[in-house]
Amino acid sequence: MQGILHKTSIEAAQNRSSASSAGQKRSWSDHEGGSAAVPGQPNEPVRFQRAISLPNTPTRLTPSEIVRLHDEEGPSEYSQRLRIAATPSGTADPELRLSHPVYGLPPQLVANFAGLGIEQIYPWQKACLKGPGLLAGTKNLVYCAPTGGGKSLVADLLMLRRVLEEPNSKALLILPYVALVQEKVQWLRAVVQGLKPPSEPTKDDDNGRLWRRRADEDIIRVIGFFGGGKVRSTWADFDIGVCTIEKANALVNTAIDECNISQLKSVVLDELHMIDDDHRGYILELITSKILSLEQAVQIVGMSATLPNIDLIAQWLGGHSYLTRYRPVPIEEHLVHNGLIYSSQEARIMVLSSQKKLSQETEPPRPARHIRDSAHKEFNDPVLNAVVSLAYETAAAGSGVLVFAGSRGQCESDARWISRVMPQLHELDSSLMEKRLDLMGDLRNLSTGIDPVLEETVPYGAGLTSEERDLIASAYDRGIILVCVATCSLAAGINLPARRVILHNARMGRELVGPAMLRQMRGRAGRQGKAPVGETYLCCREADLEPVLELMHAELPNVSSCLELENRRLQRGLLEVIAVKLATSRDSLGDYLSKTLLSQTSDAKFLNECLEKGLHELEGMGLISRDLFDNFTPSQLGKAIVASALDPDDGLFIYKELSKTLRAFVMDGDMHILYTFSPVHDNGLNVNWQVFRDEMQLLDDSGIRVLTFLGIRPTTVLDLAHGASFEGLSKADRDNARVYRRFYVALQLRDLCNEMPVHMVARKYDVPRGTVQSLSQTCQGFAAGMIKFCEQMGWGVMAAALDHFSGRLVAGARADLLALAKIAFIKSRTARVFWENGFRTIASVANADPKQLLPILMQAQPNKLRVKSKDKDKYEEKLLAKAEAISASANRLWQIQMQSEMQEE
Repeated sequence: MQGILHKTSIEAAQNRSSASSAGQKRSWSDHEGGSAAVPGQPNEPVRFQRAISLPNTPTRLTPSEIVRLHDEEGPSEYSQRLRIAATPSGTADPELRLSHPVYGLPPQLVANFAGLGIEQIYPWQKACLKGPGLLAGTKNLVYCAPTGGGKSLVADLLMLRRVLEEPNSKALLILPYVALVQEKVQWLRAVVQGLKPPSEPTKDDDNGRLWRRRADEDIIRVIGFFGGGKVRSTWADFDIGVCTIEKANALVNTAIDECNISQLKSVVLDELHMIDDDHRGYILELITSKILSLEQAVQIVGMSATLPNIDLIAQWLGGHSYLTRYRPVPIEEHLVHNGLIYSSQEARIMVLSSQKKLSQETEPPRPARHIRDSAHKEFNDPVLNAVVSLAYETAAAGSGVLVFAGSRGQCESDARWISRVMPQLHELDSSLMEKRLDLMGDLRNLSTGIDPVLEETVPYGAGLTSEERDLIASAYDRGIILVCVATCSLAAGINLPARRVILHNARMGRELVGPAMLRQMRGRAGRQGKAPVGETYLCCREADLEPVLELMHAELPNVSSCLELENRRLQRGLLEVIAVKLATSRDSLGDYLSKTLLSQTSDAKFLNECLEKGLHELEGMGLISRDLFDNFTPSQLGKAIVASALDPDDGLFIYKELSKTLRAFVMDGDMHILYTFSPVHDNGLNVNWQVFRDEMQLLDDSGIRVLTFLGIRPTTVLDLAHGASFEGLSKADRDNARVYRRFYVALQLRDLCNEMPVHMVARKYDVPRGTVQSLSQTCQGFAAGMIKFCEQMGWGVMAAALDHFSGRLVAGARADLLALAKIAFIKSRTARVFWENGFRTIASVANADPKQLLPILMQAQPNKLRVKSKDKDKYEEKLLAKAEAISASANRLWQIQMQSEMQEE
């Protein structure tokens, strides 16, 4: 940073007016999608108002005053960029317009982008796209651009060109988190709306007739693949597949095995630095290595905001590299320490001072502003006082602020304290207050119920990102919520641009975050079209000052391979390519290893040793064998492990468990099947052994038999409840601990499948509601893997039993409601209300008049609503629309059911 603004951006914002959106100043009376209505006038829109009881209003507190200590003369880099256009227009450079012929985009696609607010690109995007062979799809690309710099658009354009230029082409876009997958699916569907894929008539094998996709399929199909997804789509169902890392790997394996991989023309690797992640990064490397091993042209596009050794990654992918540091919206970075705010330039002086590298002539670092001490004892902590005061200053100017905290507890605490200093309810504009009350109503109507922290904070404009993220994110983007508080771990999994980002220390748990994570959090500040400038404030304690100063100016670590023999990751890669017959000879397996990132930093001798050891271990585990020609073939168990997306060690554990289960499956209850559906990884699960003990004592006879069959000792549980722990680090000890943890998960699944609400399960087992919901989704994906495992092993009866029960896991309901739960808008709780009112089959719902469903839908509301007389008709109209959608969905399902029954006859 080259200087300090004469006036802070927030102070400047208080003297400006701008459009209503997160990251900009908003008028309290703004309405979404149009001009504000004048209360009491004839043209005032009639809206249904929910009478929702608000939590008891806590004592209001006042934030500390933030004062400027000195003024810097002359303009800074940022104040100049506020006045001067940072990007040339399409008029100055025609090739910056997406409609330019050089990009070869169809008019409908250009129009769709324009409808989303994108008509031209940045100069760096043009330079990147015009790299040799990129638009033609003959060359791969790795590029690095700051968060908010527009890097996703480059990959989108290259991917869409591949899908549009050749019939039956497919593309995969791989993202690390479910939330990002869901968001990207919505975005791409809007981008390709009205676009038709290139058609190529194909002869039917039976009678030589020409066929093509049905009329309702004659569009670019964008499908999301992630754990817990209710739609079981396959390779044939999409043109663009947006996947999590694990789902992408499974899709690629299946396509190679079934010889459909030739349709794949483009693979986009977003957040490519994740390849360095110690837990999941190696799967991303396995996917890429398999794609590179294919004897076909597949354009690979990798992108990241934090990729220091980009040239090495480009060498691995055999593609171009492009690096830009351009941000359309500049960021002012600050350090906050003991109530003093320093610019990043002054913080750098502090680093040099701590390292004793300053000359005697250099002036000591000067703070730009000071946060006065609070008059409230609640804010005696200078870090908390800084977080609250800076958040209030942003929100008071009508701008969006994002606060990152190091733990869920700190996250909830920050949200509560910030809400205590926000304007009181009677001080707010009535329209804004009504929108917040509507938001609370929507949150209460979720199947999870409303988080008590959200219930306390939402009326005051603060929100907590959790499983309600879609509603909170939408409210934040529309300016209904001004302050959003999230854990540091969500920095890469959310897309909430803010005018100001505040870090409540730089720790995630007890450990300092890394340079890459810090950059991810800072990158959320400022976004084109949202704010003219972004600001970040890192608040730290005295004890953390020195490491935080080093962290602020630390170089990003190089990205490297996570493939290792010790944790069987390399063995998994070898097993997968052997199982899908991508490589079966020693030479072809060596060629596959040469396509890994590991090969870029290892010599041929080391790779050959890894190959020999890996193959030897897989043979010893009984997962592969050699044929007469010395080629490798997978065993039945090896195929089952690959089909179920397990690593070798977990696969052997599951095989041992299921083999034992086949001899004595406890079928007169749910616990044994639910235990089978419980993932083998603990994923940071903390077992409350007191709860385990209490639930164990309430088990029925069937549950006790499962407990005994699994080898779970009640005396061990009692010891653990009194503070004991699992001893030893042997494999047997780890496997034993895994059995206990899986049974604890099965107890939670049992309650969910018996229609216990998520918030009650969370309270019962002393875990966050988001964790319970994530657990449910994870178990759905794991259950699908277990069914595939059994099918591959030839255990058809076991597979059928698991498949039958998996519907309950997805529906979160007892068996009698499974059919009703398939109907759109009918979740477990609503399905139970329909059942109790006599609608017990899909046919009964389909044949009912939608008006008959109105009182049932009202009864299904988790909170009674009081409706003003003038809004009664509008509310009933909304419910009737929902009832008609339910009726239409039931009719479609009923027709399918009737056709199936006719075919069977």
